[in-house]
Amino acid sequence: MAKKIKELKELELTDLRARFKGVKDYVILEPVKVDAGTEYEFRKKLREKKITARLVKNTLAKKVFTENGITVDVWSGPTLLVWGAESIKDLANSVDSVIKELKKDPKAPDKFKEKTAVADGEAVTLAKAKMLPTRKDAIAEVLGAILGPGSQLAGCLVGPASQLAGLVKAIEDKGDEAAAPPAA
Repeated sequence: MAKKIKELKELELTDLRARFKGVKDYVILEPVKVDAGTEYEFRKKLREKKITARLVKNTLAKKVFTENGITVDVWSGPTLLVWGAESIKDLANSVDSVIKELKKDPKAPDKFKEKTAVADGEAVTLAKAKMLPTRKDAIAEVLGAILGPGSQLAGCLVGPASQLAGLVKAIEDKGDEAAAPPAA
């Protein structure tokens, strides 16, 4: 019997390793007294956004996260891992909107409590994850930082040269007028 349990744990661990290979962005939640209907709606709305949610065993998830170089200390209580969007910002915003949408009664307690978010292997809060730039935004910022001074430098180089060309053209035009005979 113990051998069968060990084999099952090893199969589950192998499955988790395969699923989380290369994934660096997660939202980690704690489901609190979630009924089947709420869980179904939660997963359905996330699936529509191509996001996956999975309830995991803490010891196995902690082992896989450690192997992947992700250090978070959220391994108490039930753990629901959510992953799969294009960026941590998209993931955090999607999860937050679905949680708010499912909370119909403002007096009802939260069904899904935030444990943490993981952005590129680093633990951050869900609020901070919603503010982080997407990959495209970060590339645009870097290009803007590089191209901004470059365009200013090009303007500095081109400005005096165009002024000099204008002066030479004016002198040339003045010389042509002086060389032309007066009209009778």
